[in-house]
Amino acid sequence: MTLTMTILVKNEIDIIEKNIRFHAKNGVDSFVIMDNNSTDGTRELLEELKKEFEITVIDEKGTYSQAKWMTKLTRIAKKKYNPTWLIPNDADEFWTAQNASLKEVLPEKGAVLTVNRYNRLLYENLDNVLNSEYKIINPIIYDKQTQLYGEHICMQLVKISPKVIIKPKGLLWIRGGNHKALHLQNMRDYFKKYEKIKRFKQIEVNHFPIRSYEQFKNNIENRVKLLEKKATMGPHYKRWVKLYKEGKLEKEYYENIIVKQKDMPTLEHIGIIKKEKKLEL
Repeated sequence: MTLTMTILVKNEIDIIEKNIRFHAKNGVDSFVIMDNNSTDGTRELLEELKKEFEITVIDEKGTYSQAKWMTKLTRIAKKKYNPTWLIPNDADEFWTAQNASLKEVLPEKGAVLTVNRYNRLLYENLDNVLNSEYKIINPIIYDKQTQLYGEHICMQLVKISPKVIIKPKGLLWIRGGNHKALHLQNMRDYFKKYEKIKRFKQIEVNHFPIRSYEQFKNNIENRVKLLEKKATMGPHYKRWVKLYKEGKLEKEYYENIIVKQKDMPTLEHIGIIKKEKKLEL
């Protein structure tokens, strides 16, 4: 069995090397990575990492189109490496299998595996979110209007969608943020709501979407440009673009995103967050 990971990156200098090293250590044989006009050294770093790992880098200069590009990467990976399974990943996601490598728990049969994804908590006095010992296991379900306009809400705690692992042979396309895949063998699941799709529980995804104010601000500045080009994105990004334009993004980060130490015992007591071993990065 072989396992390939595809990643779409843009200015991920703070995390991409850790991502590649972590997954190579945990069973990924090869990587196909698309760089979309990085300007922070990410592209140059990938060239250095190619000397150590089996990495194919694709340069994409166009306007961001995640579903289209991730489907394209899958086809490139199939032609280049012909893996048994493929993980469509993001630079801020770390995939784990309990007490085993990813390959050791993947089944021989199947076409699309849907796995749970959890935000790791960014909290007060944490030196690096990658060292976070808490994950959000029971997120708060804010409606779209609240996500867009609510004043005192923590967007870290929102519900997030699962992710998929796929077999490249028979794939038709990947949807949105790698949350679903239409495959010749799983057409029924593709049209189900997320809640009704059976989960493959041997693997889960640890998500680190916000890692510092600078990284957060740079991300939102890029989202501003994408929205101007009519790109589709969730209400949380639309909220942050709005706050950025109003000059309130830094206030949002320090007052609403970072969880205060005084609030953590309550969040743990009511089951929203759970303490876990930090990842070995």
